Amino acid sequence: MSVNDQSATPVSPNAAGEAAVKLKASHPLALAPVTSPASSVDGFIREFLRELNFGQGVALSFSSINDQYLALARTVRHYLMARWLGTLRRQFETQAKGVAYLSAEYLLGRQLGNALLATGLTDIVEEGLAKCGIDLATLRAQEVEPGLGNGGLGRLAACFIDSLATMSVPCVGYGIRYEYGIFRQTFEDGRQVEQPDNWLALGSPWEFPHPEAAQIVNFAGHTETYEEDGTVRSRWIPGWSVQAIPYNYMVPGYQNGRVNTLRLWSAVATNAFDLRIFNSGDYAEAVRAQTFAENISKVLYPEDSTPQGKELRLQQQYFFVSASIHDFIDNVLPADFDLTHLPDRVIFQLNDTHPVIGVPELMRVLVDEKDFDWDDAWEITKKCFAYTCHTLLPEALEVWSVDLLGRLLPRHLEIIYRINDEFLDEVRERFGDDELRIRRMSIIAEHPERSVRMAYLATVAGSKVNGVAELHSQLLRDKVLPDFDEFYPGKFINVTNGVTPRRFIRLANPALSELITDALGVGWLTDLERLRELEPYAEDEEFKERFRAVKAHNKRRLSRVLVDRDGTSVDDDHLLDVMVKRLHEYKRQTLKLLHIVTLYDRITSGEVKPADIVPRTFIFGAKAAPGYRMAKEIIHLINAVGSVVNADPAVEGRLKVLFPPNYNVTLAEKVIPAADLSEQISLAGKEASGTGNMKFALNGALTIGTDDGANIEIRELVGDDNFFLFGLLEPEVEALYAKGYVPSSFYESDEGLHRAIDMIARGTFSGGDRGVFDGLVSNLLYDDRFMALADYRAYIDAQDEVDKAYLDEDRWTRSAILNVARTGFFSSDRSMRNYIDRIWHTPPSF
Repeated sequence: MSVNDQSATPVSPNAAGEAAVKLKASHPLALAPVTSPASSVDGFIREFLRELNFGQGVALSFSSINDQYLALARTVRHYLMARWLGTLRRQFETQAKGVAYLSAEYLLGRQLGNALLATGLTDIVEEGLAKCGIDLATLRAQEVEPGLGNGGLGRLAACFIDSLATMSVPCVGYGIRYEYGIFRQTFEDGRQVEQPDNWLALGSPWEFPHPEAAQIVNFAGHTETYEEDGTVRSRWIPGWSVQAIPYNYMVPGYQNGRVNTLRLWSAVATNAFDLRIFNSGDYAEAVRAQTFAENISKVLYPEDSTPQGKELRLQQQYFFVSASIHDFIDNVLPADFDLTHLPDRVIFQLNDTHPVIGVPELMRVLVDEKDFDWDDAWEITKKCFAYTCHTLLPEALEVWSVDLLGRLLPRHLEIIYRINDEFLDEVRERFGDDELRIRRMSIIAEHPERSVRMAYLATVAGSKVNGVAELHSQLLRDKVLPDFDEFYPGKFINVTNGVTPRRFIRLANPALSELITDALGVGWLTDLERLRELEPYAEDEEFKERFRAVKAHNKRRLSRVLVDRDGTSVDDDHLLDVMVKRLHEYKRQTLKLLHIVTLYDRITSGEVKPADIVPRTFIFGAKAAPGYRMAKEIIHLINAVGSVVNADPAVEGRLKVLFPPNYNVTLAEKVIPAADLSEQISLAGKEASGTGNMKFALNGALTIGTDDGANIEIRELVGDDNFFLFGLLEPEVEALYAKGYVPSSFYESDEGLHRAIDMIARGTFSGGDRGVFDGLVSNLLYDDRFMALADYRAYIDAQDEVDKAYLDEDRWTRSAILNVARTGFFSSDRSMRNYIDRIWHTPPSF
């Protein structure tokens, strides 16, 4: 049966098919049969105009660009819906094991281009719109990307669900529909200012709300024990509750007929409006419950330096995992499903520690609501969860105070206590009364306050724990959780991250995609290891010339975007040196700044002539967490340095510093293909993996980087000659820490570093005001936790090597082509195969 012939008729879940299935009206399988519109230009035009007339309520001649975009988006999604409903039906029929991906972030990017790519409709739509006098590019630009993520974690989640759909693996992604997302970044006097990211203001045509399928999520209250059939049980008497409203998004596979689901939850009050209070004149109090409830899904990562912020974060985390677990059990599984077999049907993947509260929640559902014996419930739970750790920084491993957990989720705290007690009994049984070991491994920490270590809970409960690059996974075993690795041999594994080539090569870099297809033919987008076939082309003069033309085209394209967006531009003949990632001290944007200041000093001091400097444009892209003071100071310094450098005639045409605000996926799709040099300069042993490093290499940028995260695997694949390595190795970092790191000693002994820091300190970039960057300078000289000063000289020397290599056009082009050819390993399709083989055991379901 073809996709177009498939309807959403309810089907029996049993093999014989003799029993009728009663489905809720909200269940996707109970929707009316849907067929795809005709895949022709005329058929598309009819559907588009119908949607414009009857969906938007306007005639073409009176329609706005937003009317046209919304009509186009809904028309394109019609082509996916029969596939989506067919996928849901087949999944309900087969009951094949699938993945429930639990993530606090999904950085999706614009949906229209991806939907057109998945359906193969781009040419038809472009021609059809042209006949209507409409430019497809204009409508694409109208779309506002969903503000549902911050950085690598959310982008990775989006890549993974894309790959699972493309590989025909059953998956439902679960998360939060943040009304205002992370925030929209603006700059005032060079300082970051956070504005609401109102991404929903003009409509969101890619989502399907289902308020009738809402889940109730409870909070606070107390617990009590009772006896039932001679068994003492506990129950939770909640103090208040909210509704979780599901919004479904389609996740299409690449031209394979499968469409998985992303389900995001929005919070509303159970009793949103009190008419009696409203009529008394107290209008604010009448909607107080609504406001309080909706705060839960207002913004991603509310500022948590206050007790209220911490509580809201925990509310968010429990809100979405509770709704998701109940949704899977109540709506995805058949009504008569035996939960004893839940591990045969689903694996809940915990994307970092944010969803780990799902562990005690599933235990509570099984024990308190489904009357399972504790031991049986625990055996089921341990098989249903797996945990991905995304960090090596102790402060990034979440802990929640016992006071907060007990107040907000009292039953869950009881369950965590029991899990910990039984786990520590196992530790004692194996290692005896080793009190230090028991304290180290306890899920409950006693200092500095009594708290729950969520990474420990995930490790105890998870069937597997994975790191996200070879070095990261090794350090996770050896340094972060060594006691657990010893206790659970074989539980810790590695799955190196990857990115989807559909978005980050095909959509982001159509010129390079065309060049690759001309060389290799079709099929490489779902078999990225085929990029290896490009290696001989690194010696082909015609191919190298075309490759350089692609890079030049992408630079001009980026320049047009920046002119329209920010009034800035990229010079065609400049080396484009890019550092785009979350603003954090360990990522060392300060080290990049010291390089820029050093180059500026070399010219302005007369040490070198401007003509002897390889012309460079530096692009930064980064948001700092609202409460992260030092990160915001670094942003201020980047902008201050840029203001001075860009205005100085002495370096005009040689150095330029750009920091476009509000870096997001949409801008990344223009920046990454244009880049010549990828800055991956975190202190060795601090970056878990990175995925930006992969995107840049796949798009033909060379990397300057430390031996950290996935940089190591990139360098091993592309070769030392095609990678600019510098800096301390992880063991050397640890040795220097142990010896006693004195950053000021590097400042005193290196004239270039001394001069660069002095320029910042004496106000060169702050109008002569010496006090503006005192805090940042003091941090570098007397703390420098991430050793920017220790790696400064090696970094400057490596950058000088970059200049020499860039001046040799043939050498640079050859290295860039080899970067593309040798990094097919970093497809998220390969990552998913690793998860499937090593953790999930969820084969494709066609």
